[in-house]
Amino acid sequence: MTDMKKIAFICVHNSCRSQIAEALGKHLAGDVFESYSAGTETKPQINQDAVRLMKQLYGIDMELTQYSKTFDKIPTPDIAISMGCDVGCPYIGRDFDDNWGLPDPTGENDKFFLDVIKRIEEQILALKLKLQ
Repeated sequence: MTDMKKIAFICVHNSCRSQIAEALGKHLAGDVFESYSAGTETKPQINQDAVRLMKQLYGIDMELTQYSKTFDKIPTPDIAISMGCDVGCPYIGRDFDDNWGLPDPTGENDKFFLDVIKRIEEQILALKLKLQ
C-alpha cells in the first residue's frame, strides 16, 4: 500500500494520551496508516508514567522516537482524532473526524493509566480494521 492515510492524534499538551496513541499506532498499525501526535501547547517531556508503562507493556521507548510538538509541526492529516476534551478541544483549523473521549490519566494511579492505554489500543485496532 503506497498512499497510507496520515492520522493525527490531538490533545492540548501532546504529552500523554496523544503520545500513547502515536506510539501504539506505529506499533500496531504501522502497516496500515501513519501516526502522528500533536497539541496546541507543548510540555518539556512526555508524561513519565506513560513512558514507563509503555516500556513495560510493549517495549516501546517513546522518548527515543517522540517529543511534544504543536499541530503545525506535523504533516497535514487525512484523519484528525481528538483524545478527549475534558479541558476543551484545541482548534486545529478544521473539525475533528472523531473524539475518543478519553480521560486524562496524568497524576492518576497505574490502574487508571493502564485502563486508558488499553482503551487507546482498542481504538487503534478498530481504526486499523476500518482502514484496511
